[in-house]
Amino acid sequence: MFDRTLSRFSDRSLVQRETYFFSLYRILQATLLAGLLFTPFGGELVSVDRPLLARIVALCYLVVAVILLLWGSLGDHTRRLPVFLGIGIDIAATTLTLHATSRLDGGIATLILVNIASAATLLPFRSAFAFALAAGLAGFFERAVSVALGDRGERSPGEVMLFGLAYVAAAALSQLLRSEVTQRQKLMDRQESDLASLSQLNELIIRRMRSGVLVVDDRNQIQRINESAWHLLGQPSPTRKDLNGISPPLALRVNEWRAGHATNLQPVAFADGQPEVIPRFVAVPQSDAHHCIVFLEDTSLMTRQAEQLTLSSLGRLSASIAHEVRNPLAAISHAAQLLAESEDFPLSDRRLLEIIRGQCLRMNAIVENILQLSRRQHSKQELVSLARWAEAFVEEFRTVQPLGQDELKLNVQAGGISVMFDPDQLQQVAWNLVKNALRYGRMPNEPARVALVVRRLPETNQAVLEVVDRGPGIPAKQAAHVFEPFFTTSEMGTGLGLYIARQLCETNQATLDYHSLAGGGSCFRISFHGQPGTAIA
Repeated sequence: MFDRTLSRFSDRSLVQRETYFFSLYRILQATLLAGLLFTPFGGELVSVDRPLLARIVALCYLVVAVILLLWGSLGDHTRRLPVFLGIGIDIAATTLTLHATSRLDGGIATLILVNIASAATLLPFRSAFAFALAAGLAGFFERAVSVALGDRGERSPGEVMLFGLAYVAAAALSQLLRSEVTQRQKLMDRQESDLASLSQLNELIIRRMRSGVLVVDDRNQIQRINESAWHLLGQPSPTRKDLNGISPPLALRVNEWRAGHATNLQPVAFADGQPEVIPRFVAVPQSDAHHCIVFLEDTSLMTRQAEQLTLSSLGRLSASIAHEVRNPLAAISHAAQLLAESEDFPLSDRRLLEIIRGQCLRMNAIVENILQLSRRQHSKQELVSLARWAEAFVEEFRTVQPLGQDELKLNVQAGGISVMFDPDQLQQVAWNLVKNALRYGRMPNEPARVALVVRRLPETNQAVLEVVDRGPGIPAKQAAHVFEPFFTTSEMGTGLGLYIARQLCETNQATLDYHSLAGGGSCFRISFHGQPGTAIA
């Protein structure tokens, strides 16, 4: 929108300049004709056959030329009416001057050639050729009137025809020139727009980079700085540009690098409370001011990346171990089942077999969860209507998992909410949360009361999906660890359910948090952050 408006103003400015110079030329032309007719010098060049007509035409032409110049300066320059009137008056004034004078017919007829060529650059194709033909026909008309009045004139019919062809050729060439200039102007505007967009994109990328980036000249004056570098240097005032005063240690390293010394890779903190960074330097090619780009690499980011690589390797190792554990675990479980079927097995030891079988099932659940983490695919996000999805989920859960006296209800407080989420992964997260709520979110000797809530937070208008129960809640000490892997308060739990649920939410740019409820109960809340789909449809 802005580019189109800018282009429109640019076109208007170009038309204004062309119209202005065209009007100036008309005034020059009218002044020249007046000089030829009102000065003694003009009498040596031209013969005035009809003095009254010639002088009235010259004076009127000069006055109209001034009026057209003022009109073009004060009016709307995108309108072509001044140009239409101007070229029409030019043709009329030239034709009448030709009729009233002699000895300079060719020179006066040539004056209109520039007017026609200039007007053709400002008018559409048809209008330009119409005026060119009108100028040629006016020459023939003036010739015919002169012959009818007994004045043969200096110009022959062939000369009049040549001038007419010259007018048409000038209009055609001007139209070609106008087309070429217009195309080049559009190309330049497009290139300028692309260059401005690319510059803004580069500026935004550099500004949002996690690594600090600043550009300094040969006097260590900061020319550019992004947000990360500004924070790493202690958030100096925007008016301060001298790196020597802002951070003497960094300025010293820049000077050492300029002197050709080896780059010092020792991490250093350039401000209190900021992490240590490793500065690296790159010269800006073809820079007259010998600009230098300084990259401040946060060592804490590098450490976190190394930790992520380590965790990734440990995850693959854990998956390999879990896969190898399945075979002996299956053998142990099968052996325990055979012992239980044996008639000679003592009844006193059957409790031990139950313990073995229970722990085998628990170990198998842990193995399955670990393998699920290692094989987890990337999320395939779709636009999900949260209310319709929640309704289908509750209906499916009630069908697959008989509730008995337990209660699972749906509470939609805000309709029309759509979020970007992988439907299968959202199903897995909600299923895990609802099962946990039905299992642990109940008071002693009472049925569980669980609600799936779709609403918006009143403070931020953020879309959330909540699983709420009215059980005893989770103690504060345990609530801080519920999302850690292998943390569980149940003998048969694996401690991986909530951990996997949170990981799936983060994969879909959402968060899963625990909130205690006033009066008892637990609330596990999925918050959908910064997604365009969270707006009301």
